[in-house]
Amino acid sequence: MIRLVALDIDGTLLAPGVHVDALPENPITSAVHALHDAGVLIVLATGRMFPGTAYVAEHLGIDQPLICQQGASVHEADGSLRHGYSIDEEIAHELFDYSETHGWAMAWFDSERYLVTKHVDEAKFFADVSRVTMEIDSRPQNTGVRATGIDIISTRQHAPDIHVLLEARYGARIALLDFPSVTAVHAPQASKGNALRELVRELGIARNEVLAIGDSVNDVSMLSWAGQSAAPEHSDRYARDSAQEMLPGAGVDGVVAKLRSIID
Repeated sequence: MIRLVALDIDGTLLAPGVHVDALPENPITSAVHALHDAGVLIVLATGRMFPGTAYVAEHLGIDQPLICQQGASVHEADGSLRHGYSIDEEIAHELFDYSETHGWAMAWFDSERYLVTKHVDEAKFFADVSRVTMEIDSRPQNTGVRATGIDIISTRQHAPDIHVLLEARYGARIALLDFPSVTAVHAPQASKGNALRELVRELGIARNEVLAIGDSVNDVSMLSWAGQSAAPEHSDRYARDSAQEMLPGAGVDGVVAKLRSIID
């Protein structure tokens, strides 16, 4: 019996490539409403910051805590912070020095503010999808913002080497996620899987009563932890390798069918 469903947003509730202001369409929305009416809890787990997550949650009528920033911040539905994990300050300052030395743009953010050292398209996209203001600040470490997330924005060619270097230097003191030209750094506790595990424990739900659905590398931790897991057909290889079930169908069709099957 499924008592809680954890859902990624981008690529799971929303088809890949949609506009930053897009909201889940009626098939997804009606399936979520039906689950809610059946007493199943719905939790969103996303890389977005809170405002962009709440934008989708309000549309779907979700009133459960929201897992944001890859698990670095967990918010109540009203926006108050339930859990937050900041990057070690010494490491954060060293990451800034490294990025500045190599001329890479950096995003430095907590659960409320999003600072970038210079305007780049990747940062602008994240700010837009998160529905926050992108603040340009060449010295974000001097603003008083304790970083829960740092993105080193380089190139597709350089990002893999940055990952290798940071992993060798810091090991388990940080959590790393790779996107095409972005190396995302968080505190070691910050992952969707850890956030989901803690939330489920607080709600008194068993692991085998949890279904997680996601499509990307940042969903691997929750797909691996949940008692049941699934990934849409278009998922990357990391999600495919971690999910117990692949969901056939274009766009979000497979996700809709899976959510409906829970009710049936």
